Amino acid sequence: MKQRRENLEIFTISFLDIISSAFAAVVLLVLLSKPFEGSSSDVGTTQELLQQVIAAQSSVEVSAAALEKKERELSRLKQINAQLNDSQIAAESALGAKTREVEKLDGDLEGLSLVQSALKRASIRPSSSTTRDVEVGGIPVDSDYIIFIVDTSGSMLTIWDRVSREVINVLKIHPQVKGFQIMNDNGIHLISSYVGKWIPDTPQRRSGVMKVFGAWQSASNSSPVEGLEVALKRYAKANISLSIYIFGDDYTGSSYDAVVDSVEKLNRNKITGKQLAKIHAVGFMSNYATNRFSILMREVTKRNGGTFLALAP
Repeated sequence: MKQRRENLEIFTISFLDIISSAFAAVVLLVLLSKPFEGSSSDVGTTQELLQQVIAAQSSVEVSAAALEKKERELSRLKQINAQLNDSQIAAESALGAKTREVEKLDGDLEGLSLVQSALKRASIRPSSSTTRDVEVGGIPVDSDYIIFIVDTSGSMLTIWDRVSREVINVLKIHPQVKGFQIMNDNGIHLISSYVGKWIPDTPQRRSGVMKVFGAWQSASNSSPVEGLEVALKRYAKANISLSIYIFGDDYTGSSYDAVVDSVEKLNRNKITGKQLAKIHAVGFMSNYATNRFSILMREVTKRNGGTFLALAP
């Protein structure tokens, strides 16, 4: 039997698959290689853009740092401005206070005169006249007894030597004094052993008392009201002639009228209605003096047969 030979096909399906796959691979390689054509110039451009971005970022950082510095400087200037405003307000307040203080001092100095000139015009002999010469401002010196009511506050202690000299001057202008007393504005006596009694007026006793007075320190509220009440209630009698001298530089009380009325009432004989004592006052100018003392004392002395004297600085 004759065998039949099969026909051989050179281009089979498998061969075509291989060829097409290879061709596809070549095409793919060509396509992949296309973007890199001219890559040298593109890389240069990219690097240039990158450098520009980096430079811009650096410029932004520098600007941000400069802006932050300016903001800190602005904040510092605002703080300085606030401090200057506070200083200006404080200065204006201090100026206003000083202006008011000057106005008070001007009011206090108005109408004041040296005590020496006032004493020269004062009567130095027992007066036979029953009418006080208000215009001359004379001080009758016919009293047998004298009481000093002295403000012992810190402001007065700064001029204590001057206060001591004026106490001596007042004693000297009285030719005859049987006894005297010294207390502070709160009614505290200088010499406790003489409370309720008169200190005999002799040269030796004056000298000894003034030595004690020179070193005296006692609590004070710069208000002579208490001292006046003690003096009038304890020492003022109908059968003696009494002069009260109030020394001070300020009055810290809240009322004028109540004090004036109270003193005038205490200084009256309940039976005859006559005054029991002449009340005088001497105003001193210290670093803390105000016109409140002079306002009160002018009215008190006017209503109680006395004189108000103000010492110039």
